[in-house]
Amino acid sequence: MEQKTKGFIPVMLTPFQENGKIDYRGLTELTRFYLEAGASGLFANCLSSEMFELTPSERLQIIKHVLEVSDGTVPVVATGTFGGPVADQADFVKKVYDLGVQAVICITGLLAEEAESEAVFAEQAFELFDLTPNIPLGFYECPVPYKRVISPQTLKQFVSSGRVIYHKDTCLDIDQVREKLRLADNPCFGLYDAYMVHAVESLKAGSSGLSCIQGNYFPELVVWLCENYNNRSLTEEVDRVQQFFIDNMDVMHAVYPIVSKYYLQKRGLNISTFTRRDVGVFTPKVRKDVDELYLKYHRLQEELGVKVEI
Repeated sequence: MEQKTKGFIPVMLTPFQENGKIDYRGLTELTRFYLEAGASGLFANCLSSEMFELTPSERLQIIKHVLEVSDGTVPVVATGTFGGPVADQADFVKKVYDLGVQAVICITGLLAEEAESEAVFAEQAFELFDLTPNIPLGFYECPVPYKRVISPQTLKQFVSSGRVIYHKDTCLDIDQVREKLRLADNPCFGLYDAYMVHAVESLKAGSSGLSCIQGNYFPELVVWLCENYNNRSLTEEVDRVQQFFIDNMDVMHAVYPIVSKYYLQKRGLNISTFTRRDVGVFTPKVRKDVDELYLKYHRLQEELGVKVEI
């Protein structure tokens, strides 16, 4: 993910048919949607993809499909660790890398138990490094099965090894993000922030870009923010876009990813709202809130003159 400009890396959804089978036609449409919005990379087989509800073969097939559709236009990263002995995790990492991804992402909460120390976590991570020689890796502070946040000092160790080129940060703490960026400063490493409340501050601090669920509603607006966050002639507009993300945070997280699939339906994508993951009930109230979000986005586009397609 080495790049000079800031980029948006979508956490990809998995479209399903109403019978629960993977909708590969919908996945093709969705992949092209991200690319047309200006995504600089793709994060396949992640939590938004409902990765824990997929079989190992489905995980590999989804990654392979995304790689085929994107056809080398942007780098693709994908999760490759799903628990169990480190040796077993390493075996699946190799299978994912062999598909052609740029880096294989490791889930921090699957390399050590929640009660175990950061030292144990780091030891397990370095064991994984040893078992997957020469494979570029990344980390994702995924909230499932529990959120393990990497300390800035440990992240520095990982990046200094030369093996870690990507990090999806979910610490929600801009001061910690700044410290991670300071200690893990390396031209071959990119930190992508998931927390849109401090998106502009994170970009200004030196993050390589954003990797957030908001990109599963209006990815082109996230791209716009990555491109204009430091544009002095657009300071007011940037502030309004940042505030838009803050004000609508709760709506976009309610029964996610059902809500984002519904929103994308409104945008014209031919995908179902079916999810394998139990995220709650898509109530009339939630639907109403998402409908209002859709109208708010229309107004934002008109008021700011942001050139986005809806």
